[in-house]
Amino acid sequence: MSTAVVTLAFGRTEHLAQQARMLAAGTQLPDDYVVVRMRAGDQVRVPAGDQVRVPAGDQVHTAADDLADVPVDDHAGIPVDDHAGTVDPALSTRWLDLPVDPARLPLAAARNLGVEAAIEAGAQTVILLDVDCVPAARLVESYRRLTAQQPEVIWSGPVTYLSPEQRVAELAAPAELAAWTDPHPARRSAVPGPDGLPRDLFWSLSFALTAATWRTVGGFCTDYTGYGGEDTDFARLAEASGIGLGWSVEPMAYHQYHPTRTPPVQHLQSIVANANLFRSRWSEFPMVGWLEEFARRGLIRLRGEHWELTDQIQEG
Repeated sequence: MSTAVVTLAFGRTEHLAQQARMLAAGTQLPDDYVVVRMRAGDQVRVPAGDQVRVPAGDQVHTAADDLADVPVDDHAGIPVDDHAGTVDPALSTRWLDLPVDPARLPLAAARNLGVEAAIEAGAQTVILLDVDCVPAARLVESYRRLTAQQPEVIWSGPVTYLSPEQRVAELAAPAELAAWTDPHPARRSAVPGPDGLPRDLFWSLSFALTAATWRTVGGFCTDYTGYGGEDTDFARLAEASGIGLGWSVEPMAYHQYHPTRTPPVQHLQSIVANANLFRSRWSEFPMVGWLEEFARRGLIRLRGEHWELTDQIQEG
């Protein structure tokens, strides 16, 4: 069964390098490693391999004056980089370039682009792995076995968030990751099995599915841009298509550290827009905890059936 790993990169050169290094040292190599590189406008460059160009997204929206002191988005402000020299030559790697608006990264469209390219090249199983995540030694092997045994299921596995002191670059092999295993507590309610993951706990950091299941679900809704909502929407699409959300403790992944904010105020505008979009599609809001915290801080308010920015927030 041909297996592809798909990841998205906007900067994150070192994290991509460690992901590729651990993939190359795993018990089973992917047959295809597809890296979708999101680039701002004329910064698109491809050193080798395939190249795909699609129209750029909406006009750039500037941050609100109130949020000027918020640190740069954890994907933004990265200098242009070819990435190619960072990937282990043992991997069969293909590069796809996607021009983007850095203020509203088209994550859903980028995932669709990568998966479609993998399937068109013959992949029967596709693993989506966030660029910040490195795989345990048996991740590819485990996902491949799970999708072969129960192909009409979208399989996910646990992710451990690493501290700043836990540097993957200092490890010699993926087996050494095991000492750091401490899966994210938000998914402790997940139960191993083909329907063990509650739909609202699905995330795109690490999951796998067959090409046939991808076709059944239809991919991610590309109306979502920027941060938030598209993962939960994809889980709803799967549920509506009769596809189970499976959970297994075998395909372990480890999320490399980068600074974050809670709640993610730097993503305020896209979270509000995507939450309203989700509400229009599924009659309820996602990300309720974040929305309520933004409202508590006076940044947004609920008007009718939509959240909106308050007068404290003005577009530049």
